[in-house]
Amino acid sequence: MTAPPKKQVHLAAHFPGVNNTTVWADPRSRSQIDFSSFEHLARTAERGRFDFFFLAEGLRLRELKGRIHDLDVVGRPESLTVLAALTAVTERLGLAATVNATFNEPYELARRLATLDHLSGGRAAWNVVTTSDAFTGENFRRGGYLDRADRYTRAEEFVRLSRRLWDSWRPGAILADREAGTFLRPGSVATVRHRGEQFDVEALFNVPRSPQGHPVVIQAGDSDEGREFAAANADIIFSRHGTLEDGRAFYADVKRRLAKYGRARHELKIMPAATYALGDTDAEAAENAAEIRRLQVGPQTAIAFLEQVWGRDMSAYDPEGPLPDVEPALEQDLSQGRVRLADRGAVAAKWRAVAEEKGLSIRDLVIEMTGRQSFVGSPETVARRIEEFVRADAADGFILVPHLTPGGLDDFVDRVVPLLQERGVFRAEYEGSTLRDHLGLAVPAWPGVAP
Repeated sequence: MTAPPKKQVHLAAHFPGVNNTTVWADPRSRSQIDFSSFEHLARTAERGRFDFFFLAEGLRLRELKGRIHDLDVVGRPESLTVLAALTAVTERLGLAATVNATFNEPYELARRLATLDHLSGGRAAWNVVTTSDAFTGENFRRGGYLDRADRYTRAEEFVRLSRRLWDSWRPGAILADREAGTFLRPGSVATVRHRGEQFDVEALFNVPRSPQGHPVVIQAGDSDEGREFAAANADIIFSRHGTLEDGRAFYADVKRRLAKYGRARHELKIMPAATYALGDTDAEAAENAAEIRRLQVGPQTAIAFLEQVWGRDMSAYDPEGPLPDVEPALEQDLSQGRVRLADRGAVAAKWRAVAEEKGLSIRDLVIEMTGRQSFVGSPETVARRIEEFVRADAADGFILVPHLTPGGLDDFVDRVVPLLQERGVFRAEYEGSTLRDHLGLAVPAWPGVAP
């Protein structure tokens, strides 16, 4: 009896940037602006046969206590421009850009994404993000006009309209009959007329349908509203669930929602963010992970995290000392440009309980509470754990976030990827040329009617 095929692991590479993930003090860290950094990480990901390379987005410099937060400001180039340049130095790797649906317009963004898809031969992806943040909105003409409740309303209409624009060119529309002097089949391009709550558009799109039909759509929301949006619209969810138990619950919840929209389970890939620390042995890897966390959360960073939760100026306190007795100022928010905590009072209470139970200093508390390496161990241990997560339906794969720019992915590709290949759960070579090929996603059917 033939054994059933093993569930395959999907892998992507996240270019590390702002936040305290990147260890800038490490002498191996390089620029986040120079193209060579993007090229190195992308080439490494392609050498590892990864599905795609992922760029985050930031539309305003973050602030803390009314000043630019200089612990994580190193610049944030525009994603689509960087990815367009990477098409020239990669051949198969998918190229994913985070672009905000609140502060862009469908026609222009659909055009830019379709252009990237053509330049790359069908490797483009769009991570759809939203914001109701007036702080970010001050950089734009409309300001912070969008109510929080309308974020996904606009995003859903944005994605739906973008897909209509991408579908407005019939497949095979370009004829290139030089003798007849005809280069476009008659009736191959339809006018898109859209009247909606967010957009009023009558457009004749000027970019042909791309090699993969539509760019792949990624979504990162974790709220009930975000999960529903993803089930209806996304091809990939970039989630934050790092434990096996939480991952399985999230996976089951989102996958069950797909049937409502006539979609099969395999049509949406769930790929949590994941960090890692390797060593020749599990014990060495644990030591490396502890050292990485100490470097990621220095004294100033520890106080900055505490201020974000407490809503108070905590600069007078020793980060290596105990958590002060002062209560949080819940009516104040000293941090601008970060994802807002849903219930700072509950977070502060949990932090205090953990600090008292374990006798932690401020810095050790922040290290304990703000994350840790998702996979820690020898290459054999990490490969086994990744396969376990995917086999247990806690994820379809992972978007890896290295702690070094740009060489942080090198060890993983050299030491872990070959073991995943030996286990029969990861490709040895690319089997297709488009991102949809890598993900096992079909090209969206052309609707066959004028938009």
